[in-house]
Amino acid sequence: QLVESGGGLVQVGGSLRLSCTSSGTIFRVTTMGWYRQAPGKQRELVAHITNSGSTNYADSVKGRFTISKDNAKNTGYLQMNSLKPDDTAVYYCNSVRISTMTPFRDSWGQGTQVTVSS
Repeated sequence: QLVESGGGLVQVGGSLRLSCTSSGTIFRVTTMGWYRQAPGKQRELVAHITNSGSTNYADSVKGRFTISKDNAKNTGYLQMNSLKPDDTAVYYCNSVRISTMTPFRDSWGQGTQVTVSS
């Protein structure tokens, strides 16, 4: 089970740090990622981190978002800086199958809402 938190309302240019807590050790054994879904749009993968710590980002967030994890705490993070209105979405964490950039299981938590106001 994955539980996301840390979202909120922030002004353009502001920052937020999202957290994703797992009840198991999934962060140690598989690639994990942050996905987001804006109203009327498909869910997209914005960042992922492998079990060894390598990271990758969508072009839309590169240079502004940083993904990290703490294996000892079974927790992943997404530091979001220089936020833009286009970043407004519900953010979810889940596993990432690298070959398809989709999760191994199509099972999602409640997510955390991020709203960037101009």
